Amino acid sequence: MTKKSSLLSVIKLWHKKDLLFSDLIFKRPTFVELDQEKGLEMRKWVLSGILASEEIYLSHLEALLIPMKPLRAAATTSQPMLTIQQTETIFFKVPELHEIHKDFYDALLPRVQDWGHQQCVGDLFQKLASQLGVYRAFVDNYKVAVETADKCCQANAQFAEISENLKVKSTKDCKDQSAKNSLETLLYKPVDRVTRSTLVLHDLLKHTPSSHQDYALLLDALRISQNFLSSINEEITPRRQSMTVKKGENRQLLRDRFMVELVEGSRKLRHVFLFTDLLLCTKLKKQAAGKGQQYDCKWYIPLADLTFQTIEDCESTPIPLVQDEEIDALKIKISQIKNEIQREKRTTKGPKVIERLRKKLSEQESLLLLMSPNMAFRVANRNGKVSHESQRRFLLLNSCFKSFSLTSLELQMLTNSCVKLQTVHTIPMTMNKEDDESSGLYGFLNVIVHSASGLKHSLNLYCSLEVDSFGYFVNKAKTRVYRDSTEPNWNEEFEIELEGSQTLRLLCYEKCYNKTKQSKDDGENADKIMAKGQIKLDPQTLQNKDWQRAVIAMNGIEVKLSMKFTSREFSLKRMPSRKQSGVFGVKINVVTKRERSKVPLIVRQCVEEIERRGMDEVGIYRVSGVATDIQALKAAFDSNNRDVSVMMREMDVNAIAGTLKLYFRELPEPLFTDDLYPNFAGGIALSDCVAKESCMLNLLLSVPETNLVTFLFLLDHLKRVAENECINKMSLHNLATVFGPTLLRPSEKDSKISNSSQPISMNDSWSLEVMAQVQVLLYFLQLESIPTPDSKRQSLLFSTEV
Repeated sequence: MTKKSSLLSVIKLWHKKDLLFSDLIFKRPTFVELDQEKGLEMRKWVLSGILASEEIYLSHLEALLIPMKPLRAAATTSQPMLTIQQTETIFFKVPELHEIHKDFYDALLPRVQDWGHQQCVGDLFQKLASQLGVYRAFVDNYKVAVETADKCCQANAQFAEISENLKVKSTKDCKDQSAKNSLETLLYKPVDRVTRSTLVLHDLLKHTPSSHQDYALLLDALRISQNFLSSINEEITPRRQSMTVKKGENRQLLRDRFMVELVEGSRKLRHVFLFTDLLLCTKLKKQAAGKGQQYDCKWYIPLADLTFQTIEDCESTPIPLVQDEEIDALKIKISQIKNEIQREKRTTKGPKVIERLRKKLSEQESLLLLMSPNMAFRVANRNGKVSHESQRRFLLLNSCFKSFSLTSLELQMLTNSCVKLQTVHTIPMTMNKEDDESSGLYGFLNVIVHSASGLKHSLNLYCSLEVDSFGYFVNKAKTRVYRDSTEPNWNEEFEIELEGSQTLRLLCYEKCYNKTKQSKDDGENADKIMAKGQIKLDPQTLQNKDWQRAVIAMNGIEVKLSMKFTSREFSLKRMPSRKQSGVFGVKINVVTKRERSKVPLIVRQCVEEIERRGMDEVGIYRVSGVATDIQALKAAFDSNNRDVSVMMREMDVNAIAGTLKLYFRELPEPLFTDDLYPNFAGGIALSDCVAKESCMLNLLLSVPETNLVTFLFLLDHLKRVAENECINKMSLHNLATVFGPTLLRPSEKDSKISNSSQPISMNDSWSLEVMAQVQVLLYFLQLESIPTPDSKRQSLLFSTEV
């Protein structure tokens, strides 16, 4: 084996926190601009940590030296356990490494013990860096050393026993002092150690002002270390995701993601890595402050053995789902804690309270992250080692993949490499965001889908618009199908409600008419996706009230859009209509009195049409209708057009649903009234079930009669919609999410956003308020019936016809 190949096979697997070699070479650390006294004090803490680390490392090297000496002495006897050559190969350069670090430790210890701000240690690090050449020799020999040790273990049982039970001298910083260490594990320690000198120098320089005597010495030591790593970089393939495995094969990382694994009914957070030859599931280990990431392997499956469960298997073993109500309750807790943190920041109680709240927030967000996923991704090992065997193979497999197993060392090296190779670095929680980072937009986004270009053939094309909401994408709108064209020209406008959204995603589909459709779902699945792209919703850009043009390029297809955002502060601001003869923006009791009805005609007609042909429509009330159609219906109702029923029969059902939502949104006062809203918000928060029921029902019966009858009429309709949830995908909770903030709304003087400095992205107080509105409506949707103790009112409550 050549020097170059052995170096490449090891150096690519070095554990070095979350930095590339290029990061270490080209990033120059800067002194942390804190209080200078505190910054200098941090130098002592950093050096104390280095001393503790050196003590542990020395104990590992000493554990290697203990068997080396008797093995070398026995090699000259008549019955040697190992030959001189085998001993020298396995323990190559270990004595030299031990001597280097022993000298460094012995020199550093008294300087730290006799600490002063002017104390210098740079010369010691400069000397240590100059001896990195010994590590190059060790690394070049490492693979041969491991292979030789493995062969000797197979040939000699006594040596095998020794190599599996090496004792490490206990240190005060060693947590597990009773653990046995194998020869392979200890030989890997210098490989793991080689990049730490550069990382340590970065840490020290961060806390060393440029005026300090140590700065120039540490900078020179850093230059030496960087040159060492740079020389290695020249020999490494530029592809970050690449690593060398046995027999020169090339293993590349294709994708990695955080996922939730169901283990015996418990949900566990995992980081999953898909390589070109295996699927690896790991657990991110908890680390002490200042330490780099590390992974534990939970399981792995060679792609040759990877299978997926069939649809039938998935249906026979459904995953236990968490109720939407539990998830909402968690979101409410999270919002409350965020509010407490903001309040504490405005006080002078100190950082301890905030730190305690942040820890509590982290726990709740971690729990939400585990509870939220509900889409099953079932993989199995056909040998039955991981889960039940499946009949269907992974579609990307081919005959060149081979089954294999990894040794403990190979597995350790693989998990260590994941730290360097990973592309997803942070768990998706708001705790990982900076305070000034956008939490997403709340309000309404008007999108005009203009046209598409770049199609090579004439297609029947339509576009679907999605936005992210609480961590997953939701379909919000769909254009009409533009037939037989290479340049579709839709020019359709949609109004999309945003709930903490940060991204707009667009998918282009080819409509397939020639396939037999067993049901609506089957028909949709038959449509072929042609392209997918997305655009970030930038609050700064969207704050401009003018239309913003955008182009989404994807797979050679370009789709032109225009966007305009209205924050919830303004979109839900109820403006009374100046034209009292109309319907929109007119008080509900004025409309019903004029029509001589108990429920406004617009509500009854929209509900009837939706129940006639929209109950099976996927995402009814959630998917936006075309804005021009909604405005046409609004104008027809406002002008008392008698042909409105005919218009509705020709309209897309989503436009009718959008018209109904718009009517309730534009009422001068919400259905549950301004005065009663605070009481509803307080009642839903009661913990005692009996007290809550009494409070909520009495509040509902206090709503004005016209509002109450209209609400009960709508309530019955929404329950009927939810009965078709298996087809339309609209549960009671989904419907409450859509209608809650529309039917309930605080008055302008009571709104939490009136004093908010972030009207465009909403503060956590407003997020909490929206969730309370959803919970109130959901409470009434889940009641089987509305009890009416007042006999005089009973006929009113259940007589909703004109």
